[in-house]
Amino acid sequence: MGRIGFQELLIVFGLALLIFGPSKLPEIGKSLGRGIREFKQTSKEIKDSVSLEDNDEDKKNS
Repeated sequence: MGRIGFQELLIVFGLALLIFGPSKLPEIGKSLGRGIREFKQTSKEIKDSVSLEDNDEDKKNS
C-alpha cells in the first residue's frame, strides 16, 4: 500500500488529460514542479536553521 504503479499513473494522467486538456498539462506540470522545488528549498532552510540552533546550544552548554 502507498505505492503507485504504472496502471494508476496512466489512469491519473488520462483523467488529467480529460479534465484539463492537452494545452494546460505542461503549464500545470511546470507549476507543480515549481511548488515542489520551493517546498524542498524551504524545508532545507528550516532544517539548516534547526541544525544551527542545536549547534549554538551545544556550544553554550560546553
